[in-house]
Amino acid sequence: MTERIKAPPTRLGSGGDKVFRGIIIFLALCIVAIFVLSIYQLVSGGWETFSKYGLGFFFTSGWSPAKDSYAALSFIASTVLTSVLALIIAVPLAVASAIFITEYAPKWLAEPVSYLVELLAAIPSVIYGLWAIFVMAPIIQGWQLQILQNPQLNAIPLLHVDIPSGRGLITAVLILAIMVIPYTASISRDVIRLVPRDQREAAYALGATKWEVIWKAILPYARAGILGGVILSLGRALGETMAVAMVIGNRAALPTSIFDATATLASVIASEFGESGGLQLSSLIALGFILFLLSLVVNFTARAIIAKLTPEGIKV
Repeated sequence: MTERIKAPPTRLGSGGDKVFRGIIIFLALCIVAIFVLSIYQLVSGGWETFSKYGLGFFFTSGWSPAKDSYAALSFIASTVLTSVLALIIAVPLAVASAIFITEYAPKWLAEPVSYLVELLAAIPSVIYGLWAIFVMAPIIQGWQLQILQNPQLNAIPLLHVDIPSGRGLITAVLILAIMVIPYTASISRDVIRLVPRDQREAAYALGATKWEVIWKAILPYARAGILGGVILSLGRALGETMAVAMVIGNRAALPTSIFDATATLASVIASEFGESGGLQLSSLIALGFILFLLSLVVNFTARAIIAKLTPEGIKV
């Protein structure tokens, strides 16, 4: 009859364990406190605006410091529009680059390409803004001049051009798309690499082609992680400030054409905060609160979607 091996006694009540537990609890409470204080500061700072305009501040347009009149709808719409359009452009490119790196590229090529993709994420946003001003804006200005020379094209509302400055909605969307590609690409690459080898081999054993293995075996398994990268990119796009402020035109109006100048929540805060005061300052802080709420909604929604798409047996 074999003897039972007793486990060594644990020292859960030791002084070191209590100190460690106290530190962990304190740090966790600090995060909660920062979150609560952020909400309090934004609400209290924007209270003058909220009390004067009520819900109308969220659902009407018209931002005029000269008339001391403020509303946020145009900025909310432009923020969502630029971010979503940037993702529509960036996500296919990012996922395609991740598939190329993990499934097609030889090792000698995959590593340098991976490094270059990650390097794009480390470039400061002001550098992207300068590049957009000196490289991208002149190109778009050339497109605008060609449209102005063609009355039929200029009559199309979506392509209408008033002033061929090269700055506006489309410039901001393109620079945002370039900026968010590295986030989605890096996470998608790592998630695709984590797909079990058995998943691939089983598909090949059934006679699947390379494309069928990627489309039917790899991407469905990695979709939750890829979506996580997309949401991270969306969060970056929603809050991007400098690069967008430098090229979007900073005009408080809803865009009706892809070339129209407009402004996002982050860009108008950056461009007007330094010289603001009174009701204008309160309104800018209220815009910050709206941006904070948008980020919360995006993150909670993403968490729910990722949990639903994650394969069984994998915790998120």
